[in-house]
Order: sequence, then structure tokens, then C-alpha cells
Amino acid sequence: MGFLKNDEEVQLQDVRESDLSIFFEHQLDSTANNMAAFTSKDPTDRKAFLKHWTNILANQNILKKTILYNGCVVGNILNFEQFGNPEVSYWIGKRCWGKGIATDALSKFLHEINVRPLYARAAKDNIASIRVLKKCGFAITDEDKGYSNARGEEVEEYILRLESTNSRYEYAGKL
Repeated sequence: MGFLKNDEEVQLQDVRESDLSIFFEHQLDSTANNMAAFTSKDPTDRKAFLKHWTNILANQNILKKTILYNGCVVGNILNFEQFGNPEVSYWIGKRCWGKGIATDALSKFLHEINVRPLYARAAKDNIASIRVLKKCGFAITDEDKGYSNARGEEVEEYILRLESTNSRYEYAGKL
């Protein structure tokens, strides 16, 4: 349940312009937006989406990867600075939730990032994302709250921190 099978594979590749249309489709899902909480004001605004991603692609300080599952684009993962701290975030298309893809992708991505401590944030009720982060070695260290465009209200979130490169999780969903 939720773990990759031996014949399934998660890979990371540099983000290609052709990946953006799939990323845009992912963010149109209202359930996914609600789960993520901290999203764009209008996920249907393609022009704003493309402007946002043009800035991400042009920024050499942001490590950005496309997540592939069995060769298909299923999401993205980023390392950037927020509130003065190095942070990681990811988005997996809803049809691929619950397969261990996020955990495998994050585990692989963490091997490409040498900065520690590393931070992540998740809405307190986003149990799946918190579980992914904990499997990869993050621990809840603080709390915050902010306005959620997706929910139209202030939402509480956990701040998680990764101190070392060691995690309980290794590739292919093994604990």
C-alpha cells in the first residue's frame, strides 16, 4: 500500500518547457489546491502561472526538477530560499497520490542538496505530505500560519527541518 513496486521507477530530470503544461493541469485540481493550501490566487490563470514558472526557470539559485514516474511527468520538486532559509517543496499530480512517488522523489532530491539544515512547510491537516517529509528525515520544529488562497482563510502549518542527509527512507519505498 503506497509503496513503489520493483518494476516502477521515479526519476528526476531538469524541468523542460514542455513539462509546464502538465504542471499547470495539476494545479487546476481543486482537491490538490485545498490540500496544498498555499497556492496561487487563481490557479486557472495560465498567464500568471507561466510568468511564475518563467521566473523559476530563470533563477539559477533555485534547484528545480521534474518528477517522472515510469517515464511520465507526474510533478515537480524545488529547492529555494524562503524567509531566509533553504526550503524544499513538491507537487505531485493527484492521480499519482498514495503510490510512494513523493517520498521516493524527495529522497532522491535530498541527495542533490548539500545544504543543511533544510526546511519544508505543510498545512497541519496535510497528513500525507507531513508523512512524506518525516519518512525523509524531517522533523516538526515549529508552527506558523498564513493566508491560504485555496481555502480563503488563514491556515495553520508545520515547519519541518532536516538536519542531516540520513533518512529512514531509501529508494524504492523501503523503510
